[in-house]
Amino acid sequence: QVQLVESGGGLVRPGGSLDLSCVASGLPFSTYAMGWFRQAPGKEREYVASISQRGKNAHYAEAMKGRFTISRDNAKNAVYLRVDDLRLDDTAIYYCNARKPNSTTFYWGQGTQVTVQG
Repeated sequence: QVQLVESGGGLVRPGGSLDLSCVASGLPFSTYAMGWFRQAPGKEREYVASISQRGKNAHYAEAMKGRFTISRDNAKNAVYLRVDDLRLDDTAIYYCNARKPNSTTFYWGQGTQVTVQG
């Protein structure tokens, strides 16, 4: 059974930073591209960033460039998202995603809540 478990969310003040983690189990982690998405209250889920299987290539949504950093550690079956200079509109549930390249196979975690509040 595939599981993606996110952690690291919480209440943060504007301008602060946050490190999110996602640990995967039940799948050959190093063969999956990993990504982060988020869903703000009343809005659709949106893409944040993704990283290739070995971590050589990272891609970001245009609006996320500069403040978001995605990384992964295949030895730990983990993918990370660091968010700097948090803003009020970063408030959202952040979801981890695992995608098998050249396939329609993908998995989602349950999400971790990030709330930015002054």
